[in-house]
Amino acid sequence: MEVEVKLRLPDSTSHQKLTQLLSPFHTKTLLQENIFFDTPTSHISSTRSALRLRFYTGHSSPHCVLSLKSEPHLSAGIARIEEDEEPIDPTVARAAVAEPWRLLSLSSSRIMKRVKEEFGVGENGFDCLGGFRNVRNVFDWKGLKLEVDETDYGFGTSYEIECEAKGMIEEFLNANGIGYSYSEVSKFAVFRSGMLPQ
Repeated sequence: MEVEVKLRLPDSTSHQKLTQLLSPFHTKTLLQENIFFDTPTSHISSTRSALRLRFYTGHSSPHCVLSLKSEPHLSAGIARIEEDEEPIDPTVARAAVAEPWRLLSLSSSRIMKRVKEEFGVGENGFDCLGGFRNVRNVFDWKGLKLEVDETDYGFGTSYEIECEAKGMIEEFLNANGIGYSYSEVSKFAVFRSGMLPQ
């Protein structure tokens, strides 16, 4: 079970101010492309689950992670979700984006075995739902790992902070005049709705 605090920043100005203040604590920047899949009958998402390929690009070792997220719960900025992840060959993953049936050929994948068993995925395979891009700046700040995201959905851009503990980051934002609100929906839910949260 993954548990995180998720705070939404109101705009690019707040995002820029925060990343500048945190710049002495910056450890890395990750360029992420998130692509989602479901059955033709939407069986995976109807059970509040998400099957995702996440491509990491823009650095010397591009790679990809296949994940299955289940039972998400987001309340007052606290996100709890079951997440199973495993690395996957980026070449195979890119082929699966173009031809989603290729996911079924990942016979050694623990996650694909689960998807076949739990969701009854058979010959009809998968549909590629598309996805979004994310620039994630990672900071090691006061013993906490902070991830500050700029997410481009194609229909708009949102800004979010993910961290491991509640309280300290909110105090820091308040002390520096940076507005925020607790996230109420996941990035996947925003993507599926086609609208940025208000």
